[in-house]
Formats: sequence, structure tokens, C-alpha cells
Amino acid sequence: MPVPSAGSRPTLEAVAARAGVSRATASRVVNGGAGVRQPLVEKVQRAVEELGYIPNHAARTLVTRRNGAVAVIIAEPEFRIFSDPFFEQQVRGISRELAANDLQLVLLWVEDSGDHQRIARYLGGGHVDGALAFSLHDNDELPDIVRRVEVPTVFGGRPGWPGATAELAVPYVDADNRGGARVAVRHLLSLGRRTIAHIAGPPDQTAAQDRLDGYHDVLLEAGPGLVAQGDFTEESGARAMAELLERSEELDAVFAANDLMASGALRVLRERGLRVPEDVALVGFDDMAQVAPATDPPLTTVRQDIEGMGRLMVRLLMRTLDEPGPRTTTPTSVITPTELVRRGSA
Repeated sequence: MPVPSAGSRPTLEAVAARAGVSRATASRVVNGGAGVRQPLVEKVQRAVEELGYIPNHAARTLVTRRNGAVAVIIAEPEFRIFSDPFFEQQVRGISRELAANDLQLVLLWVEDSGDHQRIARYLGGGHVDGALAFSLHDNDELPDIVRRVEVPTVFGGRPGWPGATAELAVPYVDADNRGGARVAVRHLLSLGRRTIAHIAGPPDQTAAQDRLDGYHDVLLEAGPGLVAQGDFTEESGARAMAELLERSEELDAVFAANDLMASGALRVLRERGLRVPEDVALVGFDDMAQVAPATDPPLTTVRQDIEGMGRLMVRLLMRTLDEPGPRTTTPTSVITPTELVRRGSA
């Protein structure tokens, strides 16, 4: 496509003339409107390519009442976002699906409590058509913010605030965290392991709570001494593993609530001279491509389709944006399946 100079930027009138159609027809095609026959659509698109026409964003917004942008809000500080492969995979899925819909991604994160007001001002300023928010914690201000500024929003992960699942404006995408945890623990039992510990994620996030509940669903008699607290980081997994080894000499298996914590646990086990899986079997959760296959031994884990969940969030949002008028029905939420991926650690 030719790149015009600033002084010779082609106009919509020039596109219409090149295509042999009216300006109104050219405008409908360029702005994604309906009601134009396919042969004319192709003529206008060919003229756009030949002339190097770039639509005026302000004018397009007036016609479509859309900004062509979606905010992606991650309720975590910057260091977590750029160090945890989970966020990379989910944002990749979101980005690819937004690009397929000709939408721009605007990334926002929560470094501290003051950022909530900044995000509220941005969303309330009408800069985006909708929002995707994930990694929320209990008592997070983001749900109240999007409700107040009335921005269509899809959440990543099961909402945890009281009454959330009954609200009309709370569609979400999540994995079967509880079911996946059950599968992980049952697998360890099938290997003959009898003292199975759990490294839990943050108690103020629903994914961590659901995985803990799944662990207890299978091991009804597991005492509190077999559960150690982590925060989904590798270092917290290492600390939790050290605590568990201090508490129980009979420990022969561990289910960690994500792959990063499992990786930290594996490091401690090796430092203590314990063989994996001979002495202690280990299972993670996520199946992160950068982590699970790269450990030594490779990590047995519960796979969730992280990138696919990002794509689904965009599709749910697009369904909301494309529905005319006020919403009167409960939007569809999606729970995606999980599966055990067996490798060398268990």
C-alpha cells in the first residue's frame, strides 16, 4: 500500500470517485456499515488499498459510536505482569482476537490503590468501547468502577464478590479450577501416594480458592498442616515447600496451585536431596509452555487453555457490544475444561 505524504492525504471523496460509488456508500464500507452489495464493497476496498486511504478516527467514531479500542485491566503490579508467563499467554490471546476484530488493545494495571482512580477517569472519559479485567482480588474496586462508569466488561476468572454471578452485567470466562484440582489429587493417589500436601494460591482470589476446595474434595481428612500458603510466584512456592518439609517427614506428594509455585517447590526438593518423583511426586496447574516442560524433571500439570480463555473474553465482549439497546438478559459466561498432562514429575 502506498504511503501518502501529509499534504496529499487521500479523502473519502477520492475513494468514492475511484470506486465509482457515492460518498455515502464509500463511508458505509469504510466504517463497517451494512447494506452494501458485495461487488461494491470489493470496489471500495480496492480503492482504499490503491490510494492508501486512512480513515479519520474522529469522523469514524461519530458514525459508528465506537472508539475502536478495548481496555485490558490486570489487577496486579507491573512486576507480576511482566514476570508471570500466565499474563503473557492470556494477553496474547486477547491481542490476537482484538486484532481480528480491528480493535486496539489498551493495557492498564494496578500498581497501588491510587491507580483505581486513574483507571476510573480513563474509562469514564469514553476512550474505550469496553473492558476486559482479570486477576481480581477480593474487595477489588474495579467491579464498582466499571459498574459506575457503565463500560461493558468481561471478567477473567469467576467473580468472587457477593452476588456477582447474579448480576446482569457480569459475564466471565474461567477454567474448571475445582475439577482440575480433583483430577490432580486423584492422580497422585493412583500412584500410591498417601501424604499429599497442597501449596495454595492467594486466598483472596477465586481460582486459588477453587483449587484448594478441589484438593479438599478428594482428601476430606487432610489437616491444615498439609496446606501451605503461596501467592502464585516461584519464590512463594519455594517457601511453602520448605514449610511443608518441616511439618511432615512422611510427605510423599505435592499438588501446587500453579506451575510457578511447583517450580519453586521442585527447586527446594532437589536442594534437600529428595528425588522427584521417586521420593516426592509433584503436580502443578496451568501447563505454562515456558515452565512446565522446562523443569527437571518436566512437570506433570493440569492444563488450562490460557490463550484460548483470552480469546473467549473478547468474543463475549463483542457479543455485548453488538447487542443493541439495554441488556435485559443474563450474559453467557464460560467455564473451560481442564486436563491432566502427565510428564516426569508424577
